[in-house]
Amino acid sequence: MWIRGLSIAWTRAAITARGLTAALTLAVAFGVVPMQEAGAQERLHGIAMHGQPALPRGFTVLPFVNPDPPRGGRLVVGQPGTFDSLNPLVVRGVAPDALTRFVLQSLLWRSPDEPFSAYGLLAREVEMPEDRSQVTFHLDPAARFSDGKPVTSEDVQFSFEMLKTHGKPFHRNSLGRVAKVELPDALTVRFVFGPGADRETPLIIGAIPIFAKHATNAATFPETTFTPFVGSGPYLISDVRPGESITLTRRKDFWAEAHPIMRGQHNLETIRYDYFRDSNSLFEAFKAGLSDLRIETDPTRWATGYDVPAVREGRILRRSIKLSTPKGLSAFVFNTRRPNFADARVREALSLMFDFEWANRNLFFGVYKRSDSLFADSDLSASGRPADAREQALLQRLGVALPPTLLDGSWAPAASDGSGRDRELARRAVELLAAAGYALDDGAMRRRDGEALAFEITVSSRPQERLALNYAKSLQRIGVTARVRLIDDVQYWRRLAAYDVDMVQWSWPVSASPGTEQANRWGSAAAGRQGSLNYSGASSPAIDGAIQAMLSAREREDYVAASRVLDRLVMAGHYVVPLFYLPETWVAHQRGIGMPARPARYGFPIETLWRDAEGSPPRLSN
Repeated sequence: MWIRGLSIAWTRAAITARGLTAALTLAVAFGVVPMQEAGAQERLHGIAMHGQPALPRGFTVLPFVNPDPPRGGRLVVGQPGTFDSLNPLVVRGVAPDALTRFVLQSLLWRSPDEPFSAYGLLAREVEMPEDRSQVTFHLDPAARFSDGKPVTSEDVQFSFEMLKTHGKPFHRNSLGRVAKVELPDALTVRFVFGPGADRETPLIIGAIPIFAKHATNAATFPETTFTPFVGSGPYLISDVRPGESITLTRRKDFWAEAHPIMRGQHNLETIRYDYFRDSNSLFEAFKAGLSDLRIETDPTRWATGYDVPAVREGRILRRSIKLSTPKGLSAFVFNTRRPNFADARVREALSLMFDFEWANRNLFFGVYKRSDSLFADSDLSASGRPADAREQALLQRLGVALPPTLLDGSWAPAASDGSGRDRELARRAVELLAAAGYALDDGAMRRRDGEALAFEITVSSRPQERLALNYAKSLQRIGVTARVRLIDDVQYWRRLAAYDVDMVQWSWPVSASPGTEQANRWGSAAAGRQGSLNYSGASSPAIDGAIQAMLSAREREDYVAASRVLDRLVMAGHYVVPLFYLPETWVAHQRGIGMPARPARYGFPIETLWRDAEGSPPRLSN
């Protein structure tokens, strides 16, 4: 669902205090820390994946919000598809993300303004040893569920057990690293970690949604339901029309109203998700003013679809927002389990024949940039950066000697002359194939045993088919046959899970702090495990070592070095034909929607929006 792209943060938090008791609670949570007993660990107001959180103890407002926005009004967000459940935490059913964004809260709140920092929310403070072998959360005594009952350590343990046993695969895998849960008292919960845990594990535990034990049926938890969870968040679900819409209304008794994290967030009185069966209906509804906000991802629509009266008259505004989030990798992926693609020289040769310059100009209005990294457009990317001393030391430990262009940062996907028939690139491709044992014979590229170089590109949509046909046409120029096969979604996902494909088009998005998911995409263990995202079949001890270095890094500098080494190793293996990415986030919204002047660096959280009076011009915060 595209709405997930509206925020990279888990901004589903906050606090509503009452009177003097609440003020004292917040003073303890964000003011002076009481003296600790001898030998006790320091109590922290937040934790970061690397280094320290950017915001100090006692901060009063987030740097990316309007601290005093108008309150009230309504936001309508159009969604593609439908839904058949209000339980987004289990495998069964299709559920909106509204509950995890607005109804449920977590122990920690992840900031969309930092790569990976999380601050106390339901847990006002955290204790953690240097080796991160365990983590202790001290709950805020003011925290209340929407039915008025306090949030206790038993609720946290119950939520953990439900997700560990019945949750989606990510939760079952991540929470399985916990060896023991301890409840010293009603407001303290401790997680002791076992094998497989790493420095990210405490942050993952801090992000799990917490729901009320007393209001949740453990026996029916794995089932679909239209009964919403009882949570502690700022909104309640006030109306549900199954498959059509869901409406949330802001709580009057929200426990975290005075919390610094909540200032400038959750400003709207109601939020409604409306569902549309197809993308065209969704766009038409937005142009007609039936929905208020849209993240656009289609270059053709962005370039031509908004030439309508609503835009010309200022009733719809468009913005391009530059975020610092790595752009991830979009690519045609070689399945190196196939004999045709076992030789890296063959893969490199075929990569040369994708004419990005021609496709970008003729198919995409020139809006894309070429993918050249796992972490494009960020400081984690090796593109254009020589390997520094930390990287070279890691490469030496891994026993890897990279080609000079990858070591000095000058490597980039081959650029064509944009003609669609670049002769120089074709010549280089034929030379590489010759070195791998192929030769042109009667117009076909063949091995010495006479077998032609041919493969299938499996696609699941018309846009993918269009791009694949363009690539196949380029390959024909050097005698390589690429058949493009469009199949239905069910067959596509079944074949993909079993790696029963030669080549597919795929995108691996990344967060501001890539981590354990890289092992599932490029690790040797994942290459032999059905259902992983290692579609290329990459299996390299050096890549495994670089991923482990990322996960074990304590300082940001070491983490960046390990990320760049992983980037260089994957590009050196020519496992993919890099495609392209959008350098900016395109946002369109109706007149009267207000948003902060300075967006969060790593996301576009709708929690920070507000509604001006009807008919007033849209405005930004100062």
